[in-house]
Amino acid sequence: MKVFKVLGSGCANCVNTAKLIETIAAEQDLEVSVEKVTDLETIMNYGVMSTPGVVMDEQVVHAGGIPKPEKVLTWLS
Repeated sequence: MKVFKVLGSGCANCVNTAKLIETIAAEQDLEVSVEKVTDLETIMNYGVMSTPGVVMDEQVVHAGGIPKPEKVLTWLS
């Protein structure tokens, strides 16, 4: 199972990013864990300056804006 963290303040883009990952994983019949991280110090420790940020298996894979569905698919493959 892949573990994702969506880093951000809880804004609409952050919520939509988490939903996008969950939706695409469900469409692919994959089990994922998506955690929302809103603690500013934790976000800064990942080096993310532009949110939403996405961390997959403790590696930052995206920062700034909602990722494209095609990009999420590559993370899941």
